[in-house]
Amino acid sequence: MQMAQLDVLNALQGIRSEADYTDFRNMLARYFAEKAQKQIDALWDNGSINEQTIENWGNERMRTPYRYALHRS
Repeated sequence: MQMAQLDVLNALQGIRSEADYTDFRNMLARYFAEKAQKQIDALWDNGSINEQTIENWGNERMRTPYRYALHRS
């Protein structure tokens, strides 16, 4: 894992402009989005999720309670 961190730091040293930084950030975002999509596809293929599951997720309200609401008594 340390080697991965060093590789990322070395890549960051080569960034010389805002455009390079944007490209690098977008590359990382695409990489992790593709990994997530593969995992989602695997869940779909093995039947762990389906259209109803996704519909349910869209209707969930998962707000974090406000801090003051947690400490009111």
